[in-house]
Amino acid sequence: MSDADLVKLYSGRILALAADIPLTGRLASPQGTARRRSPLCGSTVTADLVLADGRVAEFAQDVKACALGQASAAVLGQVVLGRSRAELEAARDALRAMLKEGGPVPAAPFDGYEVLLPARDYKNRHASILLALEAACEAFEAAEKAQAV
Repeated sequence: MSDADLVKLYSGRILALAADIPLTGRLASPQGTARRRSPLCGSTVTADLVLADGRVAEFAQDVKACALGQASAAVLGQVVLGRSRAELEAARDALRAMLKEGGPVPAAPFDGYEVLLPARDYKNRHASILLALEAACEAFEAAEKAQAV
């Protein structure tokens, strides 16, 4: 990776997001928890959430990732509250398509992922970028199963 590529990839916007991730930490009593890890780089995200009326009422994430994974978690943290499982899964699938298939930026309110468009060219970074949304979707599923018991 050249110096120019690094500058392009790690833009000021990405670094600013990585430095200010909303909703960090862990919840004291989550209904659902999921931990995702990228085997390629070792980045991890653990997501905790509580549901109310089928939507995310409380959310926290423990993010141990590269700047791109942190930026992705920051975008999620800005919009996750009040979201349904279908919205989170659609955002995850759209982000994956944006990165891997040249698809469009995820629809609002997840359009903040536009900042990660330069990462399309760096396949080794895709897994880290997807971690936060994948963990949130899995935590949502776990919370629904816990509520059904």
